[in-house]
Amino acid sequence: MTRQHSRRGFIGLAGAGMAGLVGTPWLDAALAAEGGDADLVVFNAKVYTVDDHMARAQAFAVRNGRFVAVGSNELARALVGPRTQQIDAKQMTIVPGFIDCHNHATGEVLVYEVLVGNPFEVEFVTIQSIVDKLRKKAGETAPGTWVEGFFFDDTKVKDGRELNRYDLDKVSTQHPVVVRHRGGHTSYYNSRALELAGLTEATPNPPGGTFDKGPDGKLSGRVTDRARAVFEKVGTRPSYTPAQRAERSRNGLAHISKAFVRYGLTGVHHQGGDFFALQQVRANGDLLHRVSFETSGAMLDAMIANGIRTGFGDEWIKLGATSEHTVDGSFSERTMAMSTPYEGISPPYKGNVTEGQDVLNAWAEKVHRAGIRMNCHANGDVAIDMVLKAYERVLAMMPAPAARPKITHCTMINDDLLRRIKASGVVPAAFTTYAYYNSDKFHFYGAERMKNCMPFRSFLDAGIPVCAGSDFSPGPFAPLMGIQGMVTRTGWNGETWGANQRVTVAEALRINTLNGAYASQEEDIKGSITPGKLADFVMLADDIHTIAPDKIKDVKIVRTVTGGRTVYEA
Repeated sequence: MTRQHSRRGFIGLAGAGMAGLVGTPWLDAALAAEGGDADLVVFNAKVYTVDDHMARAQAFAVRNGRFVAVGSNELARALVGPRTQQIDAKQMTIVPGFIDCHNHATGEVLVYEVLVGNPFEVEFVTIQSIVDKLRKKAGETAPGTWVEGFFFDDTKVKDGRELNRYDLDKVSTQHPVVVRHRGGHTSYYNSRALELAGLTEATPNPPGGTFDKGPDGKLSGRVTDRARAVFEKVGTRPSYTPAQRAERSRNGLAHISKAFVRYGLTGVHHQGGDFFALQQVRANGDLLHRVSFETSGAMLDAMIANGIRTGFGDEWIKLGATSEHTVDGSFSERTMAMSTPYEGISPPYKGNVTEGQDVLNAWAEKVHRAGIRMNCHANGDVAIDMVLKAYERVLAMMPAPAARPKITHCTMINDDLLRRIKASGVVPAAFTTYAYYNSDKFHFYGAERMKNCMPFRSFLDAGIPVCAGSDFSPGPFAPLMGIQGMVTRTGWNGETWGANQRVTVAEALRINTLNGAYASQEEDIKGSITPGKLADFVMLADDIHTIAPDKIKDVKIVRTVTGGRTVYEA
């Protein structure tokens, strides 16, 4: 039997059970007017809504994939009917689904490639283990064909040093060999690869990159940023038929979608990828998270040519900003462009600027004129200044108050940059898991610089709606690891850096949820547990607001729900 409920009836039902809740129970009037029972009711919970209207609740109801009522147990139970799924949360904590605003979603790499490091956790490996894995791969690969390793982290090596060409020569002298740093801006090559590329000690560094040398003055095999382009033209690459490529893309996307929801992510900003495969994965029922698709290259050009603007799509797959337009190097790999030299490097080195100001200005104008949100990768203060100059210029030419351009990473700021970021309406997508995972790299910058890096406190205090960007694969994408690092600024090794940039748990939760929705201009439909919004939420085994802050990353994800459907259950 179906029962009808009026708005007045809902409010009346809630009266007795709301003691201790923050705010007033409420519901979506339009959904309530449709009548009928809820599809799902969750009660007896500690609900952190991330909605200032009512910050805490006991229960909520879901109909047609959206929250229809939030408040007391009585309020939600009033919507229970014969077909309603009921979940007794047993006082577990429920928060909105987490949103990652910068993720390379490298599922195909996870499924098919040689992983020489742990993609998800802090784990130390040996150089010998890397050599052994790649040697096995070389034995299965035709001579002259590239042998590749992924997810190397130079500070997660028991040997206490970086890879070099001589290590990789032990893999093979017949194959070109490359190991890619998980940060994405440096790679390590064997002697065969250097030979095929025609490199010698006399080869000059190209603009925006370096061919590094060891203490002996010879090429070490480490190559940074744009200098790596020369290797794309040499050696043989594995080849696949169109059908095989399509299958690999689908399998990779389905695999990583399962991984995302296992960690509580219900929304992810994808940095490019196979857009057709993504749609196929959705059609097959294997897309478990929502996607803001950020693109560049041929697809971006096609969008511009055909008048397709940011926001095209639906609640599951929507075209977002551009993918990160790279302006400098890496924070974790120490190649970002800074105004002062890195410490302990001779000759003095200030990092890599990978694009000139005039080229950047032209790119920003082309994209903004087409109605597509600008998004640039900038880590160091020099690069952030360049991006802001490009944004300020084009916004002055073509004002757009709701443009919300992104700066991905936006790692090292100063007071002037902070002022300009606020004035231009820029949304920074700052590193989250780095504070915990990469604390072993912060000594390369020193205590004073780290006070202005990953500056969540500074952003919030300036009224800037900073969002969370794991930058996977460079950083793990576990939101709870990110929240712990943002709250404590203490890494896996017990070192604390930039304590002045700590935020509260409530602030970190908002950054990872509602601010993420704001970053994709979707705060009206997701990011909080609010009637009328998409029913995306995560159930946690413990309350991250009350446990010891250094235990947050270990809290178990019990259930992840996207659109009212359970997509992961422990």
